[in-house]
Amino acid sequence: MNTRKLGNSGLEVSALGFGAMGLSFPTAPTKEENIKLLRSAFENGITFFDTAQAYGENELLVGEALHPLRKEVVIATKFGLKNGDVRQGLDSRPENIIAVAEASLKRLRTDVIDLFYQHRPDPNIPIEDVAGTVKDLIQQGKVKHFGLSEANAETIRKAHAVLPVTALQSEYSMFYREPETDIIPTLEELGIGFVPFSPLGKGFLTGTINADVELDESDTRNRFPRFSKENRQANQPLVDLVVSIAKDKNVTPAQIALSWLLAQKPFIVPIPGTSKLHRLQENIGAINIELTTDELNKINSALATIKIVGERYPTQIRNTAERK
Repeated sequence: MNTRKLGNSGLEVSALGFGAMGLSFPTAPTKEENIKLLRSAFENGITFFDTAQAYGENELLVGEALHPLRKEVVIATKFGLKNGDVRQGLDSRPENIIAVAEASLKRLRTDVIDLFYQHRPDPNIPIEDVAGTVKDLIQQGKVKHFGLSEANAETIRKAHAVLPVTALQSEYSMFYREPETDIIPTLEELGIGFVPFSPLGKGFLTGTINADVELDESDTRNRFPRFSKENRQANQPLVDLVVSIAKDKNVTPAQIALSWLLAQKPFIVPIPGTSKLHRLQENIGAINIELTTDELNKINSALATIKIVGERYPTQIRNTAERK
């Protein structure tokens, strides 16, 4: 697989990463199957793996699966939620950052965290203090690179002035394009990599979900306004666009969604997640798909006419999840 550098940091990773959060959902496969999947991702060229304190037992899983491969992979994890729970609020106090780092190192079975993200900006703690704390951890050899997640341009600049930010992780896809306004230009100016999560719109861009699909009661997407039946119906034109382009190129809608993201900037590294081996292989196939300038122009012109309906997050967690 091709590699990409996250901005000017020199951190080189596979052009496509793996978001491991979904492997800790109640509906996920067994631990043994998950470990096999993570190792298959590496065997298929993926060297960049994303987890977080907030993802339950996820760090333990990632740590066990990748321990034999540790020197050959880049592991990213996150701090900044109270007790690792978004529902409890934010906590980026320096003492908590240090405690989370120590706990994550143990769970990940490693002596250094390659990329340590602040999971969400904490309005109660100056970002300069956060960056300063991570800088100390880097000087102690416990962390290699500093990252932010869902931060706005002002926060990125303030943090970067104290400690170079290697990457920003935020949602970005054809289904959510807000970062194009000021985030991506800021990252390009400062030499910071961009790691989009939910690059397939939580599955919406795969073409397998429409208004007629009944989501299982345990499906976490039931909590997201964008996935209500009426909003799925309203957003169907986007799916129709992606499906149409995929048919023209004889590839899958997911591969079009990922190749479109990869074509936006050379410092973008999406981290799709999956619990299925065939989906993993499908995602990786997007690396070899090239969209021509004409095709990209056609897609972007069509996207400009499509209005996406529905909030990203439910009201009860929106203030925390989207706080910038």
